[in-house]
Amino acid sequence: MKVEQDKVVTIRYTLQVEGEVLDQGELAYLHGHGNLIRGLEEALEGQEEGAKLSVQVPAEKAYGPHDPEGVQVVPLSAFPEDAEVVPGAQFYAQDMEGNPMPLTVVEVQGEEVTIDFNHPLAGKDLDFQVEVVKVREATPEELLHGHVHEGGHHH
Repeated sequence: MKVEQDKVVTIRYTLQVEGEVLDQGELAYLHGHGNLIRGLEEALEGQEEGAKLSVQVPAEKAYGPHDPEGVQVVPLSAFPEDAEVVPGAQFYAQDMEGNPMPLTVVEVQGEEVTIDFNHPLAGKDLDFQVEVVKVREATPEELLHGHVHEGGHHH
């Protein structure tokens, strides 16, 4: 069975950025529903079970370019009193609609904290080693919800 729209695809992958392994594992996703970064999903289109491939995903088809406007300086008082505000720490803010916005602390200088709303991999090209482990039909419920329900699922 081929990887195509509305199929559940299980892949085994290793992700490297600039030669450093950042992540590896196995995951199942619903193809064609935006559950993977665009460049990787495009590369998997039409592959079959057992296929092994090297995929280079440019930043534009991964997490996008690094946006300098995503870096801001805020007062230390904007963080909870008990928070450990140190470079590399990750927090969530809320946008005007109440949606969570992840941010990373870049620098702390006295009462000023430089934060970055960009995804940590924004502006980076990603290198994947991928194996297509399994391809199956999605269930009607998976299609309705737009994601895989393996191993039990609760909404």
